[in-house]
Amino acid sequence: MLRRQAAVERAMLNIQDESPMTAKAKSVLIIVLLWAAIYLPALGSLEIKGEEGRRILTAVSMLETRNYVVPRVGSESYFSKPPLINWLVAASFKLFGQSNEWTARLPSALCVLSVALAFVTVGRASLGARGSTIAAIIWLTNIGMIEKGRLIEIEALYVSLAGLATILWLSFWEQKKSAWLTWTVPWIFLGLGWLAKGPVHLAFFYAVVLAVLWQSGSWRSLFHPAHFLGLTLMFGIFAVWAVPFAQATGNALALNKWSNQFSGRLKVDDFKLSSWILNIPRGVLYFLPWTLLLPLVRFSVLAREQDRQIARSLAWGTVVPFVVINLVPGAMPRYSMPALMPASWLLAMILSAENLAWIRWLSGKTLPVKDRQWLVGALALVACVSIFVYAVAIVPILQKRPRLKAIAAKIDAMVPRNETLYAINPNFQPIFFYLRSKLIYSSEISDVSPDAQYVLVQPEWEHEVGASDRWAPRHPHPIFRTTDSRHRSIILLKID
Repeated sequence: MLRRQAAVERAMLNIQDESPMTAKAKSVLIIVLLWAAIYLPALGSLEIKGEEGRRILTAVSMLETRNYVVPRVGSESYFSKPPLINWLVAASFKLFGQSNEWTARLPSALCVLSVALAFVTVGRASLGARGSTIAAIIWLTNIGMIEKGRLIEIEALYVSLAGLATILWLSFWEQKKSAWLTWTVPWIFLGLGWLAKGPVHLAFFYAVVLAVLWQSGSWRSLFHPAHFLGLTLMFGIFAVWAVPFAQATGNALALNKWSNQFSGRLKVDDFKLSSWILNIPRGVLYFLPWTLLLPLVRFSVLAREQDRQIARSLAWGTVVPFVVINLVPGAMPRYSMPALMPASWLLAMILSAENLAWIRWLSGKTLPVKDRQWLVGALALVACVSIFVYAVAIVPILQKRPRLKAIAAKIDAMVPRNETLYAINPNFQPIFFYLRSKLIYSSEISDVSPDAQYVLVQPEWEHEVGASDRWAPRHPHPIFRTTDSRHRSIILLKID
């Protein structure tokens, strides 16, 4: 792997001197190899954790019920997030013909790759051959994207869609493409962003757009008819799902749930000053190791005024929404992750400038282009080596301590293969992904078959199920109790 990375570094050094087509193909190859080295090793080796179960179990439910409009977690409709990530997981399961951690997490990794490829293809005309490759490397190797891109959580998808929209708009704007292209195509990805998590990504996208228009004095472009067409496309993409979803679940209920979900981010009921104070520092850490090079950012090193305007716009479009979002009570650092894309573009512009020097208190010496390229390659190598060590040395240790798989195996051992296992109002139980027994979700006791033999319940349902006469003269009694990694208890009852 080290030899392959060294070859990647040498190739990056020669990109600028080759024909455009050859250089572009080599850039794409570099990025794909780097992505594969970071995002694929041990991708599916560890059991699901955190919120991954919500994305995966909802996708499994969609495939089983063929209801792709109303996401469900357990026996209940899921209102908190739109379903795009669930659709992607379901599509991955269907495409590969198997449901496991690898096929579940692959969509996140591919989303991260799509932005990197957009940098070296669409963004190439604006950033140049060297700059676009550096931007893609920065994007692939920051801690935030590595962490989220190797899990099936919403951030990798959501941040990538916001990044694609910004890359397309910036590139089209700088290349003076038709307004009907500049102000419509990016909004397709903004619409998909709504389907991933909602509207917060618009704050980051429009921060860049408004900063560019402000720097260039082109405010009137904001009112071009193409922009309104783009907004129509964006809302239309979201409405394709949202309207039938609201109709299926009840318009008033859906709107109330969405409103509560959004306003919940602004509540201070669970406000913790210690966590809130650390939001900005933790958000900055997501950009490591490239945060260490931010002191190099000086607009004066850019030769063209147009480049300096774009750089200033990217700086404003990165810092302002980053700070504002992190200062909102109840916010978490990951909410500001869409700032990673414009930060990558800005730093790539600086690192690919012809005349760049360290700041005075770091010697003030000129930093040659070749040295910068070796520095970028070295940081990329560190990322690759870190993942290699993690996959080879750490993952095998973690695999010896499975929690969810062990619980699921115990339950499967107690339930005969020909028996159906009922889960009464189970809410979110990640262990269900690993169960091999036939599982049926039930909202109420009355939904469970009178002939049922095995029932899974949460502690708050144990007494009610035990007191029910639905299975009389048979009576439920607990045969297994356990607590998962989220400290949520579940009880297996046998009715005999």
